[in-house]
Amino acid sequence: MIDGGATGPESFAFDAGGGGPYTGVSDGRILRWDGGGVGWVEYATPFGYLREECEGSRNPEKENVCGRPLGLRFDERTGDLYIADAYLGLLVVGHGGGTASPLVGEAGGVALRFTNSVEVDQESGVVYFTDSSRRFQRRDFISSIITGDDTGRLLKYDPQTGQTSVLLDGFAFPNGLSLTKDGSSLLISETTTCRVLKYSLSGDPPAASPEVFTGLPGFPDNIRRSQRGGHWVAIHMKRGKLLRFLLSMMPWTWVVVERFPNMFLRLQWFYSMLGRWRGHALALRLGEDGEILEVLGGGGRLRVLSEVDERNGTLWIGSVMVPFVGVYKL
Repeated sequence: MIDGGATGPESFAFDAGGGGPYTGVSDGRILRWDGGGVGWVEYATPFGYLREECEGSRNPEKENVCGRPLGLRFDERTGDLYIADAYLGLLVVGHGGGTASPLVGEAGGVALRFTNSVEVDQESGVVYFTDSSRRFQRRDFISSIITGDDTGRLLKYDPQTGQTSVLLDGFAFPNGLSLTKDGSSLLISETTTCRVLKYSLSGDPPAASPEVFTGLPGFPDNIRRSQRGGHWVAIHMKRGKLLRFLLSMMPWTWVVVERFPNMFLRLQWFYSMLGRWRGHALALRLGEDGEILEVLGGGGRLRVLSEVDERNGTLWIGSVMVPFVGVYKL
């Protein structure tokens, strides 16, 4: 574990020179790992950042003010870092860091409500990203799952034209994104349905709808390509019998959840009902056809995973629920 300095590291990115990882944390900032002798250093903050109020914050109720960076991805040609901020939309910060500027705040005439993951085509520079819900913000992600909300979208931003387009609509919590090895398709974690979808980008126009790539034993979060082939999928939590029961009891489950006044109390109730903290971390490496190539599991301090990113024989493991980064040597 790398303790201290990085609270709630949801996603990772490495620059073209292999530097990093970079990660977004609970107080709205982007940090860079500069090695054990230096530790985590600030790389970027969102526009209008209220440092006195926000720096060091772990309060989910401040996220709409401070920002909450989730997915990160570099354009390796330009050095630009694209940031999917759950509340502020799609942001970008240039080479060297500093203040991240707003790029996209709406698409198709609809404001972004829950910007989640981002992927960059390194050949064209095109940016793909997810808006997980048009109804719920990140602070209410549990409500999105329990209600079966299917208003999520897959979006495309073209830096050459500055145009944003809606590629797909009607997702049940679209989450992580990863291009396939040949760049012809996108893999999309659909959290509520516990599956990964595959969307073909080839053809003109692209496919009208995605196909099911594989089903999963739990709720997927981010998905990242492995340097040894295939893709790592982080399982946020397993889908057990109790959760299936809670989902089957809609709308009564939703009535109970609504009674809690803030995100923290809703999380406490949700995880206690699931017995989540008796569980353990789980990540799967999937092959190019969706088959399971490798399983990473274990107990200890990492119990809810957000991302597994493989880099030069090391797995960098992130979770929105902990104040540290996990490191696993292959």
